Amino acid sequence: MIKIGIDAMGGDFAPEVAIEGAILSLKHIAKDSRIVLFGDQKRITELLEKHGCPASNFDIVPTTEIIEMGDHPAKAFVSKKDSSITVGFRHLAEGKIDGFASAGSTGAMMVGSMQVIKPVEGVIRPVLATLIPTVSAEKGIQRAILMDVGLNVDAKPEVLAQYGLLGSIYAKSALGMENPRVALLNIGEEEGKGNAQAKATFDLMKADGRYNFVGNVESSYIFTGKIGDVVVADAFVGNSLLKMAEALYRINFRLSGGKPRFKNFLRPLLGRIVPKLYFQNDFWDAMNAESVGGLQVMGVNAPVMIGHGSSSSRAICSMILSMERDIKSNFPAKLREALKDSASANA
Repeated sequence: MIKIGIDAMGGDFAPEVAIEGAILSLKHIAKDSRIVLFGDQKRITELLEKHGCPASNFDIVPTTEIIEMGDHPAKAFVSKKDSSITVGFRHLAEGKIDGFASAGSTGAMMVGSMQVIKPVEGVIRPVLATLIPTVSAEKGIQRAILMDVGLNVDAKPEVLAQYGLLGSIYAKSALGMENPRVALLNIGEEEGKGNAQAKATFDLMKADGRYNFVGNVESSYIFTGKIGDVVVADAFVGNSLLKMAEALYRINFRLSGGKPRFKNFLRPLLGRIVPKLYFQNDFWDAMNAESVGGLQVMGVNAPVMIGHGSSSSRAICSMILSMERDIKSNFPAKLREALKDSASANA
């Protein structure tokens, strides 16, 4: 049995939406998966009773404190020893749960990831990654990985080059890709394009034989999957791209009266990229952040996922399902093995 740790007190609308999302996920998780809720036991039990869901469907770990969004992440993580996030990471480190996810304080989640779970030996810098949809006439809707989307805004070339390895191993283990194509986000596809950082990163990625580096990719091709399955960028660029995509989804959603359909203003944009798929609603549903659930913290010794503070119950449900997938992928162990083999080869 795998145990999925969920911070019931994290997020703008917690614990209500966290509990609702956990209940929703019961219809989708495997029989050998168990959700462990961290938080105010009395409040959690009341909400479960309100929704007619037996508390016995979950494991509940009672906590008495909450790390608020306005708290200093590092100080609060230490001082609030009985917070849902701190206790959740303690259980993860002790092996009492197999993964931990929260829509609460991003800073506190990173403190726990870096100081309690800690980076895998050999990882220069962990990275925040997300899944994005790709659409093509040949393959339909699929997933790609975009990294970094929020952690290292001034990443050095060697850090970015290693992202390629992390993304490749994750794509194989969690997404089932046999030989994922790793691309570097750049202003042009030709070798030699970009700033000094991009050029140096390209050279390092090209020389690294541990993954399938296919060169540069322009942003216009990211959502087509034409070039790469893993797209590498620093957090300044990756986060900007992600927020633009989220904004496009919101605009399309509003103009369509609450239905994620292509409107006239988007046809010229996506028509050039994906002919004959103007009305592919599945693409826009996949673009919805609620269908992804959260960001993976790649490069640490256990699965950790961070959701958006404004997560809905659907987003929490998606986060739980994504965490279940990540736990089953055994990604951290496979990353440790890859870095160990690399160190042995270079010795």
